[in-house]
Amino acid sequence: MQIPAGKKVYFLSDFHLGAPDHASSLIREKRIVQFLSGIRENAAAIFILGDLFDFWYEYREVVPKGFVRILGKMAELSDSGIPLYFFVGNHDMWMRGYFEKELNIPVFFEPKEFLFNDKKFLIGHGDGLGPGDKGYKFIKKIFRNKISQGLFGILPPYIGMGIANRMSRRSRAATGEEDVRFLGKEKEWLILYCEEILRERYYNYFIFGHRHLPIDFRFDNGSRYINLGDWIRYNSYAVFDGTDIALKYFES
Repeated sequence: MQIPAGKKVYFLSDFHLGAPDHASSLIREKRIVQFLSGIRENAAAIFILGDLFDFWYEYREVVPKGFVRILGKMAELSDSGIPLYFFVGNHDMWMRGYFEKELNIPVFFEPKEFLFNDKKFLIGHGDGLGPGDKGYKFIKKIFRNKISQGLFGILPPYIGMGIANRMSRRSRAATGEEDVRFLGKEKEWLILYCEEILRERYYNYFIFGHRHLPIDFRFDNGSRYINLGDWIRYNSYAVFDGTDIALKYFES
């Protein structure tokens, strides 16, 4: 894609709508909708890199209650001709066609390459990449298994959602301390993942979420790893203007 003059590509992730309670989630949702409304005029494309919801499961005939503002805004942007792309995260990996059918938004389950103005991007949520975290990688295989997803769908929604929401809260509590500080080049799994990829192929930019910490890391060869942070603490996002990319922070 060639970015038209005056247009920009936006990247944001990790809204975790629904957490920790309805009242605070609603405030966050309205703030994100305000941001999306503000970029409508100059957005060439918008990427949402996962964990939009703190939990999401599409039953055969129903979808989770709530989130009408964000879903309505995404539909409005998509209907206006702005391309939106969604990458599933570890909290909302159970997508089954709703976004594609209702919002006309493509959904990706793995990192994907994009080319903007001759700049190569590798884009994804970021969970399960790089060394370590073997426990999560094992659980992820189970959660991605269609049989497991089908069995979960047999549960009445109020039971299934209750179990899933408790698991989501425990997951956030387990990683809370790591989310607020940079661990160093040797311990940041996504940096190690990027280095591994760069041995085989060059990318100008690696764009990921999941980490919940805004990071702009520059490799010796000029490639950059951008982590988008989140909209719980930082209201952070990245924007590519056709030439360069920058991490920014939204103030409503």
